[in-house]
Amino acid sequence: MSRNLIAILRGVKPEEVLEICRGLVEIGFTKIEVPLNSPNAYESISILSKNLPDTIMIGAGTVLTAEQVDEVKAAGGRLIVSPDCNTSVIDRTVEHGMESWPGVATATEAFTALRHGATGLKLFPGIALKPEGLGALKAVLPKDVAVYPVGGAGPSNFAEWVKAGAEGFGIGSALYKPGLTAEEVKARGQDIIDAYDAVF
Repeated sequence: MSRNLIAILRGVKPEEVLEICRGLVEIGFTKIEVPLNSPNAYESISILSKNLPDTIMIGAGTVLTAEQVDEVKAAGGRLIVSPDCNTSVIDRTVEHGMESWPGVATATEAFTALRHGATGLKLFPGIALKPEGLGALKAVLPKDVAVYPVGGAGPSNFAEWVKAGAEGFGIGSALYKPGLTAEEVKARGQDIIDAYDAVF
């Protein structure tokens, strides 16, 4: 079963990233994001892309420039997630044939991202926009556009978000925080998988 979940590992280090991600893959995660403001993020992306199966999509978050997209591509990444709707980042991602998930908070940003070829939309920050905001946005978006709330979405409120139209989620601090062991991250991941399966 393929689940629409992106594991966001902000702050993860290269020496721990593979063990953590092997545990997440084992329980069913298929998309992993290493934010670029993590220590030696490109090294972590390279380690994952070389050691995990091709069925697992590895990429970067907090991508702010087209040049960073090039660096992620060179490291073996195939997924680009941004906090904002930067059209130069989207354009470069599309040129490389990578998945583009820009952050949007308004209809203007959402439609701008889609016109530039975004794969899907990251509703960010979810904690500010709430399911009601997503519901309003979904009313005007094309039916086939996937929107993943990030920041404020977790096991406790998956059902509310899905009712509002969420097709998936990006999960950060509910899954990983610096200092957690691979076993602890895996346990948190299993709780997230269980909650996700209960509403989809």
